[in-house]
Amino acid sequence: MGDDVLRVHFTAEDLARTRVAEGADPLWETVLSLHSLRQGRAEPALMAWRQYAVRNGPGPLRTLLPLVPPHGYFPDFLTPFAALDGVEPGLEAVMSTPRTRLRAELSQLSGHRALPGWARGIGEGEPAALRKLARSLRTYHHLAVAPSWSRIAGRVCADRALRVHALGQSGTEAMLRTFGPLMRWRPPVLEVAYPVDRELFLQGRGLVLVPSYFCQDEPVALADEELPPVLVYPVAETPDTLGAPAAPATSEARGEHAEGPRFRLTGSGALRDVPALIGARAATRIALRR
Repeated sequence: MGDDVLRVHFTAEDLARTRVAEGADPLWETVLSLHSLRQGRAEPALMAWRQYAVRNGPGPLRTLLPLVPPHGYFPDFLTPFAALDGVEPGLEAVMSTPRTRLRAELSQLSGHRALPGWARGIGEGEPAALRKLARSLRTYHHLAVAPSWSRIAGRVCADRALRVHALGQSGTEAMLRTFGPLMRWRPPVLEVAYPVDRELFLQGRGLVLVPSYFCQDEPVALADEELPPVLVYPVAETPDTLGAPAAPATSEARGEHAEGPRFRLTGSGALRDVPALIGARAATRIALRR
């Protein structure tokens, strides 16, 4: 664990209320997949999107990438708590975000990077701007994430089964000890490898731990401490090494209820401005595989 740490402070009530999310969160996976896309890595779960982008251009990325930098802060309103129940409840929550939050979070983002002029409409809560944002999230999710939902859900399901096994066998503190080396349980504080030093006091609200396929390197927490506490963490590379039996595959893990429809990948044409959005080197590799 590096020098910078997120310290999550628990009370006895917090321990009792801490849980692992029921499954993969579609909007967290959508937003975090943008990091993988930018890095140009050969990520099998994004191959459908890369093939689509070669033929049709970046589409929703024009809206999403300016709001999700490669590193550091991105707005909390992109990953609402309601998305734990699915894409559409999550998008409804995005569009219902109070204007004061929209403005404050975009203002915080603009302190790190220049935003395009159209982002002002989101900050002002303009219905048309919010509908465009929701449409971009939905389209990118359906094209990039949903085709690989069985892979994503399966990895999340396996990781969750191990955490829940530890929770059921020995309690919350035992479960918190399974997250090393990214997290270290030092009662009553969970120390989490993090880009900056930060303190988070749960104050009786408990913590929802969200296993994520696309979360990489370090866990991610919401920036606004007034929101329900959530900690998104990378699923274990080899979860069976944690010592608990793997759960049987559920219909969700098998992909029978993937979030959203499967779009046909049709059409033709040049990459257009995909190189500028996902990196020229990555786009060249995609073009060579056509």
